[in-house]
Amino acid sequence: MDSVKTLYNHKVLRVIIITIIGSLLLTLSAKIKIPFYPVPMTMQTFVVILLGITLGHKLALATVGLYLIEGILGLPVFSNSPEKGIGFIYFIGPTMGYLIGFLFTTFLSGYLNLKTNFLMVFIKLTFAVSFIYLFGLIWLGTLIGWDKPIFELGALPFLYAELFKVLLISLLAKKILKLRKFI
Repeated sequence: MDSVKTLYNHKVLRVIIITIIGSLLLTLSAKIKIPFYPVPMTMQTFVVILLGITLGHKLALATVGLYLIEGILGLPVFSNSPEKGIGFIYFIGPTMGYLIGFLFTTFLSGYLNLKTNFLMVFIKLTFAVSFIYLFGLIWLGTLIGWDKPIFELGALPFLYAELFKVLLISLLAKKILKLRKFI
């Protein structure tokens, strides 16, 4: 009985450590910015997909959830925090929809069968990333008004970069999937 309890405790500890490390990786990817107009570009979407593929849908969802909770509670984990405020006020700003989309993208990245050919992996991951922009554009339109050029402001500038990130991670997907055995 003690060995079962010890084994369970090790598994729980391992999950906690992996979740924290994943959240730190997501925070780091938010802080490394490539200057871009109208908003700086980060590697967050790449890391969100990477977490999904590497950790699987459940653990990756917990990791992104932890990241969002950390930000809502006021830790400076989001891209422009603390310069533009922290906590819940920052969370409900223009990027909230994109942040919510992270949850769906990481879940799909970890859930979809990526043991197919490269083209299917690319299509599936592009579909997964589209949820970031779907939720992001819906929230942005709600926040700034639907009379504004929402797509041109909130998605168009990033499309080529996103396709490049998805292409890169699609090329690496089969190798990344092998890491799941060790996690």
